Amino acid sequence: MLIQILILTGIALTAFLALKSKDLLVSVVYLAAMSLMLAIEFYILQAPDVAIAEAAIGAGLTTAIYVIAIKKTERMEHD
Repeated sequence: MLIQILILTGIALTAFLALKSKDLLVSVVYLAAMSLMLAIEFYILQAPDVAIAEAAIGAGLTTAIYVIAIKKTERMEHD
């Protein structure tokens, strides 16, 4: 139970940090960490097939697509 609370707090924290970061690459890293923690949470909730899909697509493929898109644009947000 305590591990679930810690993971859910980590998910909320990394999501907040991803939204507040001015550097897009840092935001993508936070989103990947959030997705990885979400996959762990799915595994704890006894949904290993969903956890594998979340880890592969959420943390892997989506992160790669975001990094490629950031490389083709500007990395920092300008005020």
